[in-house]
Amino acid sequence: MSSKSPSKSPRSPRSPEQIAAEAAPDTVPVEVDDPHINDSDSTLSSDISTYTASLSSSVLNYPTEFGRQYHAYNPDSYNFPNDEAERERLDLTHLLMTKGIGNKLFLAPVDLNKPARVLDIGTGTGVCEYLFTITFRRFMLTETGAISVGEEYPNAEVIGNDLSAIQPSWVPPNVKFEIDDVEQTWIHDNLDFIFSRYMSTSILDWPKLVKNTYEHLNLGGWVEFQDYNLLYYSEDGSLTEDHHLRKWVKLFIDTARTKLNREPCPGPELEGWVKDAGFTNVIHQKFRLPLGSWPKEEHLKDVGMCNIAQVLEGLEAFSLKIFCGVLGMSMEEVLVMLAKVREELHARKYHAMFDLTNSIGKVLEGVGQ
Repeated sequence: MSSKSPSKSPRSPRSPEQIAAEAAPDTVPVEVDDPHINDSDSTLSSDISTYTASLSSSVLNYPTEFGRQYHAYNPDSYNFPNDEAERERLDLTHLLMTKGIGNKLFLAPVDLNKPARVLDIGTGTGVCEYLFTITFRRFMLTETGAISVGEEYPNAEVIGNDLSAIQPSWVPPNVKFEIDDVEQTWIHDNLDFIFSRYMSTSILDWPKLVKNTYEHLNLGGWVEFQDYNLLYYSEDGSLTEDHHLRKWVKLFIDTARTKLNREPCPGPELEGWVKDAGFTNVIHQKFRLPLGSWPKEEHLKDVGMCNIAQVLEGLEAFSLKIFCGVLGMSMEEVLVMLAKVREELHARKYHAMFDLTNSIGKVLEGVGQ
């Protein structure tokens, strides 16, 4: 692939060392706000809103199964809904992950002093594309000083791809959405930043995907992966193997791995995949995402409330097609299982959490690809 010579910018982006230093240590146990776990407390509810490609009718002809709408393009590659309820949950998930890493969209030290070509893998509702353009524009205005609001200035070209055409049409002119499968042949090259977030249970071949990102970045380009380890746990032993939440998530993880051949917990493996692909300056961080309002620290309490809201909203979305369509369970069996999980979550029976991991890597400048 062709490459561009590196150019100096008026302000250098943060170094990997600075990013690592800014990350707060995540080893101290999360302190519980109220150590008393009330099995009967159900007050949680009182604590909790232009496509650029020519799309064929088959791509937009969304099928309905188990009372939910699903995507039509490469239908076997994604087993979760794309209906309005799921779009709202995806926006909640965006908020959760942004809060989870410190109220930031991304952590890679991308050089915002110059235009950049950005690819967002699996864009979902497209909220990241809009925020990318706001981020790049705000940086240009506040850091250069001489640029007036009405003056044209360089900003990012942002591309978002997804299997479903569920993105808004009211987007900035430098944003475009495409219906595509990221595991098929890539059509974009000469990228400066590739951003992949929440692709859990969506990818057949993670090492191949990570290698593809390396091969389609310019020299000096960055990649960032943000993804989960979905196995819920507690630091104080309050969540046990007997709880319905733990049973449900273990069944989900096992089914995704053994029946779908898709990894539901890619987070812990990201660092190795990024290094094996050839990236340098690799930074790997882990962030704990509590489930509920039990943490004492206000930021984690906020993250926990956002997390439990999206989990409660998404239980059916996560479960119906996999448990009914793949395992052959009846709808009634699945709904009874989910009702027991909801009951536990509302009763605050445990101090559960799961991990979000963030891996960043750079294509070394001056080295051929």
